[in-house]
Amino acid sequence: MTPPRRDGRGSGRARGQSQGGGRSRAGGPSQAGGPGPSQAGGPSRAGGPSQAGSPSQAGSPSRAGGRDQAAGRAQRPARTDAGAGRIDVPDEGHDTLIDVPGGVRLQKVLAAAGVGSRRHCEEMIGEGRVEVDGEIVRRYGARVDPQLQIIRVDGRRIPGREDLVYLGLNKPVGVLTTMSDSRGRPTIADFLGDSAERLFHVGRLDYDTEGLMLLMNDGELAHRLAHPSYGVLKTYLADVAGPLPRDLGRQLVTGIELADGVATADRFRVVERAGSRALVEITLHEGRKHIVRRMLAEAGHPVSRLVRTQVGPVSLGPLRPGTTRRLTIREIGELYAAVGL
Repeated sequence: MTPPRRDGRGSGRARGQSQGGGRSRAGGPSQAGGPGPSQAGGPSRAGGPSQAGSPSQAGSPSRAGGRDQAAGRAQRPARTDAGAGRIDVPDEGHDTLIDVPGGVRLQKVLAAAGVGSRRHCEEMIGEGRVEVDGEIVRRYGARVDPQLQIIRVDGRRIPGREDLVYLGLNKPVGVLTTMSDSRGRPTIADFLGDSAERLFHVGRLDYDTEGLMLLMNDGELAHRLAHPSYGVLKTYLADVAGPLPRDLGRQLVTGIELADGVATADRFRVVERAGSRALVEITLHEGRKHIVRRMLAEAGHPVSRLVRTQVGPVSLGPLRPGTTRRLTIREIGELYAAVGL
């Protein structure tokens, strides 16, 4: 028998054998995934030469429709909304959230809350990153009621109402934590302008204590943040008299006996030592009056200066005394999470 002619690459295979490792079969494409025409000059299965460029045996897909059968079984592509030019998700990804009659489109609510542009918010919805009342929503046109429904992005709750205000204030020394004073002393209202009357302050700072205060018109969140049962941590920097004993931190974390009961710190560290003074950081969830000053004084290290640097996840940062800033969407979401909202 005459051996089959070797091709120019020296593969040693019959020209009729497919390059994927086997001959194309009648009615099916070659393993390489193409429509499977036999090569010019190669012997057909019947032994006769096939025509150059002719398709393989009956049943193979034509060139006009030459897609691999596996491609035909591939997952259905996403639909396109011809009216808006946007990509929608397949039906099986749709949610079951019922639209609120007269509600606001979800992407508009997200954009108004400061999450991002409407286009970016639509992308987040399509990626399954947005929840309404605990259900992932994937429809761009879903209508919701931001006054009543709870909306989360990446697991964090966002403020749905446009009239909600969340501020951080760096309270200076010599300012009262109140909105008015009959004796004419400076109050935090002096730094808040026209919005002062409708804002709640979260907790208090002493007249001689400076640092971060949170103010908002979200009554439920403000109440929970200030209530000791939710255990929201607050961090302070204190300038105290030294030298400090090595076990001061242990004493504070174990508990200091005060006239109104034991007070404990959650964390303590020495930031700096400078001769007869030291700078320490103390974190606690207690909310009793003058609690930090009283604890350190009872331990033998009275405070000369006290600054609150953090409330829950919100930090004072570079905010100058007497100035305010709006909290970020991330900070607001973390405040909600800290109190279980």
